[in-house]
Amino acid sequence: MKVEVALRLAQEADLDLVEVAPNSKPPVVKIMDYGKFKYEAAQKAKEARRNQANTVLKEVRFRLKIDSHDYETKRKRAENFLKAGDKVKAMILFRGREQSRPEMGVRLLQRFAEDVAELGVVENKPTIDGRNMTMIIAPLKNKSEAKAEQNQARAEAKAVRQGRAGDDE
Repeated sequence: MKVEVALRLAQEADLDLVEVAPNSKPPVVKIMDYGKFKYEAAQKAKEARRNQANTVLKEVRFRLKIDSHDYETKRKRAENFLKAGDKVKAMILFRGREQSRPEMGVRLLQRFAEDVAELGVVENKPTIDGRNMTMIIAPLKNKSEAKAEQNQARAEAKAVRQGRAGDDE
């Protein structure tokens, strides 16, 4: 339809004539409340930013002669990182003569990878750089899924607490 007719229809409806696709032939316009449209678009962008989560690389350091209890503590720490959706960088620090035994470091990192296999997958195989041997493990679920799961668990826990508070009265 003609521009004048479209403008008149928009004015009668007390709305705006907004150009949706200016590059198409003919250009496409829509009759809408432009202020409301901009507000809703801003709210969508804000919600997307809130739900967006950056994957962080967390580090767990081992020594070659690590005690079993220390190993378990570091493994649990790494599992928490993976559950939260973060990548884990497992690093072994070699000292002195330990540098001549890199195969022992590879065995330790492989054992670590097997222990956290249910939560993460090896992204980078063990590599030696200087006195350190590193391996990166990526989580099976991404950060936004983990964050959504945490929020849901919090909401359920809050509902349970509120339910208990209601029972006391």
